[in-house]
Amino acid sequence: MFQFLNKPYPFNDDLKHNSKIIFFISIGVLVFLYLFQPLDVSTLANRQRIFVIIGLGVITFLSLSINLLLLPSLFPKIFLKRIWNIKKEIIWNIWILSTISVGYYLYYKAIGIFDIDFYMIVKLILIAIVPITGLITINQNRLLRSNLNLATGINKKLKENKSKDEQLVHFKSDYTKDSLSIKVSLVLFIRAANNYIEIFWKENDIIKSQMVRTSLKKAEEILAEFKFIFKCHRSFMININFIDKIEGGIQGYKLYFDKVDFTIPVSKNFAYKLKELI
Repeated sequence: MFQFLNKPYPFNDDLKHNSKIIFFISIGVLVFLYLFQPLDVSTLANRQRIFVIIGLGVITFLSLSINLLLLPSLFPKIFLKRIWNIKKEIIWNIWILSTISVGYYLYYKAIGIFDIDFYMIVKLILIAIVPITGLITINQNRLLRSNLNLATGINKKLKENKSKDEQLVHFKSDYTKDSLSIKVSLVLFIRAANNYIEIFWKENDIIKSQMVRTSLKKAEEILAEFKFIFKCHRSFMININFIDKIEGGIQGYKLYFDKVDFTIPVSKNFAYKLKELI
């Protein structure tokens, strides 16, 4: 039970969105009260009836504005998304329900049109449930749409990444015969060698390499759109998906690749970026 209550639940901190919610729920309460007249307002003269209904609508508007706009702005640390959970959401909705109910009660007490008894208080609480129900429903729909959009976006990104992995890249040599076309997903790393680059790739579990007369800078431009290809040193570009092991020492990081008999250094300037990518 406690594990369920402590599960993360995203707090709706979109103030612009909440402003719209407050407006439409307040209008909805006005319409509900006018059509169904649940608080004995039907016994009043037409002018008094409208006065009472508008007053209850205004109280709904003010209570929701304080709770959904003012308090999150004044105490942002309390309403952080990363620490919000189901338990806090339940307590929060009970709090909003209580403030609306108390507002209704004080309003009825102030105008003195009705005698306040236990049954009237129960009615006021039940009416206060109307905006809370609307608020919860809207928030649930927003959460559902948000999750669906996120899932759609992730799936789209996964498809894009998959198609990128299968993409051919062309390393054009100054000598046509040395040019190389290869799937980017197979590239292990690229090493600068004077006027050449040496491209290493893995094919059927065998490490292969080829010299291409071009610069590492040109290779970097060719591979710029592939985020998993990373320049870790002025002489090396690597595919982070093939890193077998990383070691750190006085001189900095060294990268190990399976079936490669030498290590690849990581410059201090690139170390933080590598940690971010991995």
